[in-house]
Amino acid sequence: MATSMELRRFATDILVAAGMRRQNADVVAAVMIGADLSGVHSHGVARLPVYLQRVDAGVMVIDPEMTVLRARGATALLDAANGFGQVAATRAMAHAIELARDHGAGVVSVARSNHFGVAGHYARAAAESGFVGIALTNASPAMPPFNGTRRVLGTNPIAIGIPSRSRPLAVLDMSSTTVARGKIRRAFDNGETEIPAGWATDSGGVPTTDPAVALTGNLAPLGGPKGAGLSLVIDLLAGALSGTGPAGSVVGLPDASAASGTGHLLIALDPEAFGGAERFDALVERSLDDVAGMDAADGGRVFYPGLIEHEHRERAERDGIPLTDADHARLRVLADRFGLAEPPR
Repeated sequence: MATSMELRRFATDILVAAGMRRQNADVVAAVMIGADLSGVHSHGVARLPVYLQRVDAGVMVIDPEMTVLRARGATALLDAANGFGQVAATRAMAHAIELARDHGAGVVSVARSNHFGVAGHYARAAAESGFVGIALTNASPAMPPFNGTRRVLGTNPIAIGIPSRSRPLAVLDMSSTTVARGKIRRAFDNGETEIPAGWATDSGGVPTTDPAVALTGNLAPLGGPKGAGLSLVIDLLAGALSGTGPAGSVVGLPDASAASGTGHLLIALDPEAFGGAERFDALVERSLDDVAGMDAADGGRVFYPGLIEHEHRERAERDGIPLTDADHARLRVLADRFGLAEPPR
């Protein structure tokens, strides 16, 4: 299996060859490889071909200049200029952290962006710096509102990262649907013919386990009306607050007919500005110890959010990252296109 550094170097070199500055290319690669390390391969390096397909189609800009359009107190609005969402969100969270150092909280909205990968990456980045991190984004329509008949709401994820001095970070990263659409698309792209029941329905609302049908149908909201409601307010905070667009207006990754029109919201909170950093840390440690140390109902283990991904990262750093034959073939096409060595395995 390929090491994380080998895959990160490969992805960076591909993006540089496509016209991106190396610093930004490494940012995009780091987000994708971080997803692979955590076991979220639907958002990993396998996404690289579809990103570049959108660039080739002229609906996504490889490396634009991103500018802060507005800044007031602890808030800012960043124009991503239709560039890579990973670059925009990384810059926005870094800015939110700097604002939080001065004001106790930092809130940065991002307009005119694209798919930014796993939301948890940015929440984790804040937590690693000692801040509570919150990241959310909107996505293309995947389900109707509860009791509705037309797809308007996306998988719209939210992630929250909690700093910890001695324990693996608690990072909640969840879509507002039962499963992220990327997992269904990955199953379809890899030739799988069945997905778990309860993930999706066909366009008429009939449950399906066929990934091809699911991609043209509707995803199931997390918790019924609760997930649908959560999706809507995330869309309003990401798309409407940034001035990018209304709910239901994001163009999906496979659709190369128009710019994505994605918005994000990145938030950093300094624990010292609230109950105090030391007190917060002590209470976090006590809480995480309690959760992770309790007896499991099934005789196994109890995990808090982010712990499974942390342990997966440790294994992947040691053993390497697997690539399916289909993923390797798609990446090899990119390597051939730019005259680079084939992707590692």
